Amino acid sequence: MPARKLYSNAYLLLALTMLFWGGNAIAARLAVGEISPMVLTAGRWFVVVIFIALFLRKEVREVLPVLRERWLFALMMGTFGYTVFNAMMYVAGHYTSAVNITLLQGAIPIFTLIGAFFAYGTAVRGVQIIGIIVTIVGVAVTASGGSLERLAALAINFGDVLMVSACALYAGYTVALKKRPAISGLAFFSGMAFAAALVSIPFVAAEIAMGKAVWPGAKGFAILTYVAIGPSFLAQVFFMRAVELIGPGRAGLFANLVPVIGAVLAVLILNEPFGWHHAVSMVLVLGGIAIAERGRSG
Repeated sequence: MPARKLYSNAYLLLALTMLFWGGNAIAARLAVGEISPMVLTAGRWFVVVIFIALFLRKEVREVLPVLRERWLFALMMGTFGYTVFNAMMYVAGHYTSAVNITLLQGAIPIFTLIGAFFAYGTAVRGVQIIGIIVTIVGVAVTASGGSLERLAALAINFGDVLMVSACALYAGYTVALKKRPAISGLAFFSGMAFAAALVSIPFVAAEIAMGKAVWPGAKGFAILTYVAIGPSFLAQVFFMRAVELIGPGRAGLFANLVPVIGAVLAVLILNEPFGWHHAVSMVLVLGGIAIAERGRSG
């Protein structure tokens, strides 16, 4: 398919975006022993900065005065939305399964809804509260492995706790996007990506100092290349273009596919087990999001 045709098809762009984002959890698991979390996080954003310099330098040059004026905001957004979120995901990959990582990401829309309420006073309706509760139950089912005993004893996997925390952090980033400067999404993404690359340097330095840095071999470089080009660069470009074509509301709904796609990829690529509690969790998480979305539009 010609590039121009692809760039005009919002639904194909969104499908590829969700495939890339779902594959990020697979990369988190494949990276274990091949490339350490902070090296992977820093590497992906430095590669993205190179791509931006090659393909988006004109857009960035035009808005440099605005980015300089809002440098602290871009720095904070890149730090928490990109560097810290991804670092936490890659660390979580050492402790929990890719299925769990993707299913837990289903909590992001709900955390965003809660964050918007506290940050902007966005009204939350009764049906949305039901959706929030249903989704939280789904997350708890995943984190506890379907065991009430584990849940009661708070014997929850560290990786799952880390991933839930990362999702809450990313939701905060999403809520804060409302305050981004009035420039194109791609231009602001470029500023955040540069900030993410810059901030990742101390994380790598700390990993080296602790003797935990794992430098990539052939497989590690392949993983780094994927997360840099797919989830980090192309997915962002594709998603922003899709938003231009069909609007943020319709495009945003596709993010609900990430837990499903990620779980399927984990089973197919990593041969991870998909237990009954995963199925129940998927139904609850996606069902809760659907209920909350219905309440928002109703």
